[in-house]
Amino acid sequence: MPLFITTRPRAFFLLSTLIVMLLVVSCSGSDGSDGEQGAQGLKGDTGVAGQDGSAAAEGKDGAIGPVGKTGVAGEKGPTGDTGDTGKDGLTGAEGKNGAIGPAGPNGDTGSTGSTGSIGASGASIVRKIPASNVITTLDETGDVGLHTSFTIGADGLGLISYQDNTNKDLKVAHCSGTNCTAATITTLDSTGDVGIYSSVTIGADGLGLISYYDATNKDLKVAHCSDTNCTAATTTTLDATDRVGRDTSITIGADGLGLISYHDVTNDDLKVAHCSDTNCTAATTTKLDATGNVGEYSSITIGADGLGLVSYYDNTNGDLKVAHCSDITCTAATTTTLDETGIVGRYTSVTIGADGLGLISYYDLTNNDLKVAHCENAFCSPYFRRR
Repeated sequence: MPLFITTRPRAFFLLSTLIVMLLVVSCSGSDGSDGEQGAQGLKGDTGVAGQDGSAAAEGKDGAIGPVGKTGVAGEKGPTGDTGDTGKDGLTGAEGKNGAIGPAGPNGDTGSTGSTGSIGASGASIVRKIPASNVITTLDETGDVGLHTSFTIGADGLGLISYQDNTNKDLKVAHCSGTNCTAATITTLDSTGDVGIYSSVTIGADGLGLISYYDATNKDLKVAHCSDTNCTAATTTTLDATDRVGRDTSITIGADGLGLISYHDVTNDDLKVAHCSDTNCTAATTTKLDATGNVGEYSSITIGADGLGLVSYYDNTNGDLKVAHCSDITCTAATTTTLDETGIVGRYTSVTIGADGLGLISYYDLTNNDLKVAHCENAFCSPYFRRR
């Protein structure tokens, strides 16, 4: 209170006056009329403002609440209608053939088929095994058997062409069995002096085809057998230009037609005739080598590449030569000298080995020896070495 009195004198004065008045009223005994209201005291001075409180420290972050569960996926909307099919585009030009790819691996061997039922027993044949080679005389009518050529027919039996020197005819012998202990003999051509330098093969029709020399007319001729046994034949003159047709050799080309090599005696050239049909009723003839005196003792076969390969003798140089046809019809050829050591190359014969390459046998006159040449490529030429 002393502090209040000291600091608030006007308020204290008013309060004291009020107390005195109350005492006076109280002492008079009867109620007096109300006094007039005192004037309003003066407004006290505004108190000094208190100092700002210090800021509280910032609270720590609350822990992260748990992740809410994934809501359920909404249903898949309906599939829209399929659009109209577009029109087909124009077909592009055909691309060029790609290079041949490498050969694929061999496929797995198939399983062995079931064993077939046992066939009926055949008739028993007791055959005596010969103690030595069986030698049979097939034709002994006159002087026969010159310029023979032998092949196996479509029936699996031997077919032999040769000359009957007594009658100057072309003849054939068709073996009656596998061992050819007997044969059917037929004269195919008896017009003039024919049948020299014969060569026989089996055509694509399964019938014999024989090339030979017509010495009377000095022409190349061919006989096409009418049946498997060759009991008759159709004969045709293929080349009648000059003196041609000696040292003939015949084979069947990759096109199924006959291909014949022979010597053009007039011009001392190697020639070939390509048959125009299976019966060889006509042919296209081509000169393959005209360098010097060439073409004697010719022999022809078909290589693994489907082209003709001819071995022959170069009489000018005393060498063995070979001609590799450039196409199936042999309208041109690459010629190569294979052996030029001494006088070599007579009596040649060519075939294709299991490796697909030419193999040639021939006579070495200088040393009186049998020789053989193995080609190192399909061309049988050192200029076409395999890589």
